[in-house]
Amino acid sequence: MTPSASAHPQASVKLSQGLGIGYRSLLAEVTEDIPLENGTHYLLARNGRGKTTLLKTVAGLIRKLSGSFETHGHCQFIGDEFFFDRELKSQAIFRALIPAARREGAFRLADKLELDVGREFGKLSFGNRKKVGLVVAEFRLREDEPNLLFYDEPFTGLDTPAREAISERWKATGNQAVRIVSCHPDFDSMAMPSALLITDGKIFRGGDGNLTWADFKEHLN
Repeated sequence: MTPSASAHPQASVKLSQGLGIGYRSLLAEVTEDIPLENGTHYLLARNGRGKTTLLKTVAGLIRKLSGSFETHGHCQFIGDEFFFDRELKSQAIFRALIPAARREGAFRLADKLELDVGREFGKLSFGNRKKVGLVVAEFRLREDEPNLLFYDEPFTGLDTPAREAISERWKATGNQAVRIVSCHPDFDSMAMPSALLITDGKIFRGGDGNLTWADFKEHLN
């Protein structure tokens, strides 16, 4: 059962003005306070501008260079590669990592993604390995706690039907988590109800509402 919007705890992320990210030198800085609540927020930038660095910073995997940020919720960082025992089948991974009450939904999503759950992980293609990780992350959401999901390029290696299935899942369960999703869309009509942009060393809110990738891509440098 999908929890109602009123029943699910509210997660949140706040990036404060002056938050600086990078490794040894400053890569980008937040120009104004950015509060994020449950829903899907796309993180857009050209390669090398700081998308992964920002996600790892707010996930607590690397140190910030300056400023502050706040997170409220159980955090999952989902990178661009997944590693499980090569001999394990996806169905065994799901049974080991996903609570019993949620496995039926996990297998339904796997079916929509055309994932062969009986095939060993080591024999799966790059895209199908990503599907395994996506299903695990989505169905490890904690129903009685606020949730944060930070996705780094989740669509890489997925075909259009798989991307659409994941996007539909996010839309249907938007009240269950804050999802920050870094991506580089390949079609102009992709809906962007909320977007963060990184360009010219600045991190800022790109806008909310009925917007698409076409509204943002020309502003990225």
